[in-house]
Amino acid sequence: MKTRVITAVVGAAIVIPCLIFMHTIAFPVFLALVSLIAVYEVIKATGGKNNLIMILSCITAAAVPFLFHFNVKISFMPVAIIYILVYFIIMVLMHRKTTFNDVVTALFATAAIPCSLSLLISLRDLYITHPERYSKANGVFLIVFAIFCAWMTDIFAYLAGRTFGKHKLCPEVSPKKTVEGAIGGVIGAIALNFVLFFVFDKYFFTVHTLQWWQIIIISIVLSVISMFGDLSASIIKRNHNIKDFGKLLPGHGGVMDRFDSCLFVVPALYASIYLLNFRG
Repeated sequence: MKTRVITAVVGAAIVIPCLIFMHTIAFPVFLALVSLIAVYEVIKATGGKNNLIMILSCITAAAVPFLFHFNVKISFMPVAIIYILVYFIIMVLMHRKTTFNDVVTALFATAAIPCSLSLLISLRDLYITHPERYSKANGVFLIVFAIFCAWMTDIFAYLAGRTFGKHKLCPEVSPKKTVEGAIGGVIGAIALNFVLFFVFDKYFFTVHTLQWWQIIIISIVLSVISMFGDLSASIIKRNHNIKDFGKLLPGHGGVMDRFDSCLFVVPALYASIYLLNFRG
C-alpha cells in the first residue's frame, strides 16, 4: 500500500503540471510518452520479438498525439492501408521470428492506444472547433472529468471492495473485484464529478453547455465503461500469464496498467459529447 501511495504521489506530480500546461506542447509530449511506453509494454508482454515492428509501432504511437495537437489533416484510408501492408510485408520478410498474432497485436496497439488518448486533445480543443458551445474551461473540465471517471472509479472500487466486498464481480477474470466495490466505484465517481461540475459551473464556465443531470448520467456510463476497460486488460494479462504489463510504476505495474481504463473512457466521453451537442 505504501509503495502504491508513493508512486501515485509521484505520478500526480507529473500529471498535474501537464494538465496545467495542457494548452502548450507539454500536453502532446506527455501523451506521446505515455502512448509509446504503453504500446511497448503491450507488444512486449504479449510475446512480440520483432524489433523492427516494435520500433515502427513506438514511433507511430509517439507521433499520433502531435498529429492531433497540430491538427494535421491526412487521408486516413490510404495511410491506414499502407501502414497495414508494411506490417504484413515485415511479417513475410521476417517470418522466422514474426507471427500473425505479433502483427495484429502491434496494429491494434498502435491504433487503439495513441488514438484513444489523443482524443483528450480533441476534447481540449472544443473551444476552437465549436466556440459557440465551448470555452477553454469546458475543455479543461472534460479532461479532468474523464480522468476522474477512469481513475477515481478504480480508487473508490478498491476502497469499497476492501471494506464491504463479499460478492465476486468476475472471479475468472479478476478474482479480487467485487460487486460492492463496483457499486462503490460508480457512486464515488458520481459524487466527485458532481462536485467538480459544481465548482466549474460556479467559478469557471462562461458557456454553460452541460447540465447537472447529464453529468450524473455520463458519470454512471463512463464509470461502468472504465471497469470494462480494466477487465479487458485483465483478460489480456491472464491470456499471457502475466501479472502486470510492466514494472515502471511500483505498486501499479506498468503505464498500460494505469491507463487501460482511460482507453475506454476517453473515446466514450468524446462520443457522448458528440451525441449530446453535434447530432444536428
